[in-house]
Amino acid sequence: MLTLRQILAVTAVTLLPHALSMANAQERPAEAHKVTPARVQPILAANELAEYALGPGDSIRIQVFQNPDLTLETRVSESGFITYPLIGAVKIGGMAVSQSEARIAKLLEDGGFVIKPQVTVYVLQIRGNSVSVLGQFNRPGHFPLETTQTHLSDAIALAGGIMPTGSDTVVLVGIRDGRPFHKNIDLPAIFMSAESGADDLLIQSGDVIYVHRAPQVYIYGEVQRPGNFRLERDMTVMQALAVGGGLTPKGTQRHIRVHRRAPDGSIKEIEPKLDDAVQPDDVVYVRESIF
Repeated sequence: MLTLRQILAVTAVTLLPHALSMANAQERPAEAHKVTPARVQPILAANELAEYALGPGDSIRIQVFQNPDLTLETRVSESGFITYPLIGAVKIGGMAVSQSEARIAKLLEDGGFVIKPQVTVYVLQIRGNSVSVLGQFNRPGHFPLETTQTHLSDAIALAGGIMPTGSDTVVLVGIRDGRPFHKNIDLPAIFMSAESGADDLLIQSGDVIYVHRAPQVYIYGEVQRPGNFRLERDMTVMQALAVGGGLTPKGTQRHIRVHRRAPDGSIKEIEPKLDDAVQPDDVVYVRESIF
């Protein structure tokens, strides 16, 4: 016959697995909705998150403190709306993140669903903002801005870099402070000079980046390889002749002429020195030696 102590011991062993199972079952729903820092990786820094204006296509995660069932990951529609549990369609397109948090919180409170809700909106991916990259690029096109920290050099990299026929000057066009913005930027100077690093500007939605064809110099006459060539920075007449392969045995340096277009459109003939600078679209002509 079992004693009272033995009966209690048997009962504890029998009921313990069931009690643990019930405890795990109660915790499991909360864990399923629990969002850890590893699962939420906002692409915007804290100092820029609150002021970022949500746009169509942006991927966001919404959380309400102590209400895991209201956690939602969604995208902003083309019309700027999202569909949120309990409150339905909510327009947040064009709103700053902080404004969208306040709007959702107000709707939850006004509807009597949550008392003093604390709403947090994480921006997971930016699709509403984009930049156009045109001209002499390897892959020109329309690219989404995945982060608000996209610089000019980043956008150029997205387009595969500038072609060999492209200019060193990049044109950036957009809107800044509600006014049209236009700036010519010397791209090599950004990396060659610390003072020019500030020209690696932050790109904003709707910006257009354009690179024109590189300036050319034309060489003909008594040279080894007549033709048109890229005008390198600070190129001299002597360097231009070197690009053309140098003079033929019949050529002479005494009768070199440069045909240059004046501001009024007329063509002037210049007798240059070898160390004179060549200008865009100059035509360098090497005459044949008389002797």
